[in-house]
Amino acid sequence: MISEYQSAYPDPLIISAGEELMIGEKESGWSGWVWCTNRDGKSRWVPEKYVERKGDTGIARYDYEATELSVSVGEELVMGKEESGWIWCTNQKGQSGWVPADDVEKLT
Repeated sequence: MISEYQSAYPDPLIISAGEELMIGEKESGWSGWVWCTNRDGKSRWVPEKYVERKGDTGIARYDYEATELSVSVGEELVMGKEESGWIWCTNQKGQSGWVPADDVEKLT
């Protein structure tokens, strides 16, 4: 990690494929993400391509977990999939979550 990142949402939204969501308008600064709310009223960012949008509602196309991983400078991570400027990473303690791609330096 080249910079520290603290999760803004410690209580993640977890959705299942086929789940109905409300889609809201909220500025994120990140393209490719939509603000979604589940039936329980929990809201988080979800990759836009993971949602089949129908006006202000949508259906989840895939399972998705909105966990963000808090990390420190110099921490080594195992990187997984990348999505719209974020990378799914796992730290040395086995904790996983999304980290901004701009904060990660790939080691060769």
